Amino acid sequence: MAKKILIVDDSKAMRLIVRRSLRQAGFEDLEVREAGNGKEALEALSQGLPDLVLSDWNMPEMSGIELLEQITAQEIQVKLGFITTEGTPEMRQTASAAGALFLVAKPFTPEALRAALDPWLG
Repeated sequence: MAKKILIVDDSKAMRLIVRRSLRQAGFEDLEVREAGNGKEALEALSQGLPDLVLSDWNMPEMSGIELLEQITAQEIQVKLGFITTEGTPEMRQTASAAGALFLVAKPFTPEALRAALDPWLG
């Protein structure tokens, strides 16, 4: 059965790059949905839960960390990891403390994506 992924990024180009990188990393059997920000992602989650949310951090309307806080507050049972330009130790600590599974810094390789996602999708 196909794993379900929700890619959340305000850049359509970046959503396409993540989608392509997932295929290049060997994740073939995926059902992928997309959202342009955290607010859209919450709406998408109300339509059905994916196995994993891959979210950018900096987005208009609702950031990735705000999305994660809403998921926790609403007790939505979904796993989330960040794919973002922000890779500082402070950001990683904030992400981890908020319940994120991982933080992959952009630019990333398919191998880095595979290493981060394998425990959750492998």
